[in-house]
Amino acid sequence: MDKILSGEQLKKRIETLKGEGKRIVFTNGCFDILHVGHVKYLNLAKELGDILILALNSDSSVRSIKGPLRPVVPQDERAYIMASLDMVDYVTIFDEDTPLALIEYIEPDILVKGGDWSENDVVGRESVEKRGGKVVIIKQFNESSTDHPASTTNIIRKIINVYKGDS
Repeated sequence: MDKILSGEQLKKRIETLKGEGKRIVFTNGCFDILHVGHVKYLNLAKELGDILILALNSDSSVRSIKGPLRPVVPQDERAYIMASLDMVDYVTIFDEDTPLALIEYIEPDILVKGGDWSENDVVGRESVEKRGGKVVIIKQFNESSTDHPASTTNIIRKIINVYKGDS
């Protein structure tokens, strides 16, 4: 899929798009099991600019952050799923625990994170703001059937609870 690019390919594409006056929005995450909270978040992120870059944690990065049982969905499949969404313009995969090096390399205009982050804790904030860009925090969304925030962890818990003991 031509929306999934290496960091180097993405940098070249971004340079061209910036030359055309496009505003580049950057977000990142594991996106292990895609859910409604992810989709709402990405739709709002896309509205902030012209091009939405999604930096996806690699399998090794997810394991480092979330533990040895994650991810549930392998990185190549997660990348394909995310690249299939209309609001996502490009996907790139990174191996580090944080996307700081990628943010400094790509130089997005807008850095977006979910409501579970405070602006001061957003990795890459200083780099983006130093270049005149901005950081935007998008609130978390609740699932329609429960008061628990939509999350991969909550989905996994629900599956375990519902199917516990089934063979």
